[in-house]
Amino acid sequence: MPVNYQLILDDELKRISDTGKTPTLFLHACCAPCSSYVLEYLGGYFNIIIYFYNPNISPESEFIRRMEELKNLVPKMPLKNSVKFIEGEYDSSVFFDMARGMEDMTEGGERCTKCYRMRLIKTAALAKEYCADYFTTTLSISPHKNAQKLNEIGKDLSREFGIKYLYSDFKKRNGYKRSCELSSLYGLYRQDYCGCVFSKAEAQRRKEKS
Repeated sequence: MPVNYQLILDDELKRISDTGKTPTLFLHACCAPCSSYVLEYLGGYFNIIIYFYNPNISPESEFIRRMEELKNLVPKMPLKNSVKFIEGEYDSSVFFDMARGMEDMTEGGERCTKCYRMRLIKTAALAKEYCADYFTTTLSISPHKNAQKLNEIGKDLSREFGIKYLYSDFKKRNGYKRSCELSSLYGLYRQDYCGCVFSKAEAQRRKEKS
């Protein structure tokens, strides 16, 4: 039976509120639209360090566009606590090396799961370096992302790196809908593919069929 990660998040946020303290969350972010709701939702509970690490995004101009859009969004949002931004390095060879042999897999399969893990390993490692209290990712807000797999990866890495993973399924409670509303409010660029060349090709094939 699938785990309800929203209920787990509810319990953790209540526990944090009861302490009266403001922990630090190291947040892996994929783009401004997905991050908008997560920042609005969690900004009252945490000091947030945004980590934009996405070597899967192609071409590099798209990576830069998404990163700059997110950097520009942060100061516009009325967030209660501090938010810092860390630019992850762009080296697409890291992604292509990981994806070798899985080029023909459809989106959402093993290649994507390994891509999640690749990005979250870097996130967890840097979160520990920064002495953050928690780490997590915005990825679960997408209707196309498997929250079960994301949280299982987070759980494994939490044990490996000795830092708490903030369980989540941000698409719940109309999170994705709210991200669309915030994107409209702030005039955000919304991409039409996940990020990698394979997802871009798949999106193009869907367009041609429609």
